[in-house]
Amino acid sequence: MTTLRVLTYNVRSLRDDAAAAARAVRSAAPDVVAIQEAPRFVRWRTRGAEFARQCGLVVLSGGRAAAGNLLLCQLGVDVERAGVLGLSHRRGAHHRGAAAAVCSLAGRRFAVVGIHLDLQPDDRSAHVRELFGRLPEVGVDPSLPRIVAGDINETPGEPAWAALAEQLRDGPAAVGADAPTFTARSPGRRIDGVFVDRRLRVVRAQVLDGPEVLAGSDHRPVLTEVELT
Repeated sequence: MTTLRVLTYNVRSLRDDAAAAARAVRSAAPDVVAIQEAPRFVRWRTRGAEFARQCGLVVLSGGRAAAGNLLLCQLGVDVERAGVLGLSHRRGAHHRGAAAAVCSLAGRRFAVVGIHLDLQPDDRSAHVRELFGRLPEVGVDPSLPRIVAGDINETPGEPAWAALAEQLRDGPAAVGADAPTFTARSPGRRIDGVFVDRRLRVVRAQVLDGPEVLAGSDHRPVLTEVELT
């Protein structure tokens, strides 16, 4: 059995304790990480690469062109292709995007996509529809098992979350690990998720806790283990 460990984490532009955030990631021993709110202005490439190094990982895709979505991976993950999508932009709203990659682990191919949806409900739903329609632009087509991870900015049952869960499986919910993720210190809402292709089996999931998580950001990371078949 080949198990892929996927982590999603909003690091709030590393404005909190970046070293603690890196320790939280490293201790989870993920294969792939979807980071939201990665540095995207001054020295964003250097800062992203340094954060990846502190996590024991390398940069896979994303950054400024992906509106702060950054994919990291461990060296055992083989990368076939990687790209970014800039999603449609409404005047006055934040720019949104996605980081995507087609990879394999122990010969098992999969696609991973990192997203950070908008604060406005209509934009969130529109961007989910747009995302699935445009994934072939970066080499991700329905023949590949897909995993979408990120900060959804809404809770399960709301329109954008429901649209994601219609296309893919809500991974943590599938194994009863649907704990709240925001805020880190006083979690009351589950707004960070990992959505898994229905052809893959979710083995286990957890919302991380501990001193590093409390210090590293205002979100809690979500770790999901998926059996690649």
